[in-house]
Amino acid sequence: QVQLVESGGGLVQAGGSLRLSCAASGRTFSMYTMGWFRQAPGKEREFVAAISWSGGITNYADSVKSRFTISRDNTKNTVYLQMDSLQPEDTAVYSCAARTLRMRTIAHEYDYWGQGPQVTVSS
Repeated sequence: QVQLVESGGGLVQAGGSLRLSCAASGRTFSMYTMGWFRQAPGKEREFVAAISWSGGITNYADSVKSRFTISRDNTKNTVYLQMDSLQPEDTAVYSCAARTLRMRTIAHEYDYWGQGPQVTVSS
């Protein structure tokens, strides 16, 4: 069982940056593939980024590639999402998720979810 708690959301102007953190409970954090997803009002949840258990492999949605960076610190049981050059279309609730098997980009293949902070980007 893993519990995930995100932090770091907020309001930022277009072109600005935010860093989201997701702290996980439990001693087996390093065994989990971690992902970030987002859901904007009226839209389906979409994949943002994922990182392998070791941090050696990452994957990004085309819409955030080169602007967002996912990373993890297994000594702190935490995964991060650095978001740069934010745009109004990045406005959404962002959630981190964990799964025990290989990296996936589909939400329903993740087993554990956090509540998700709101990220709002003003134009």
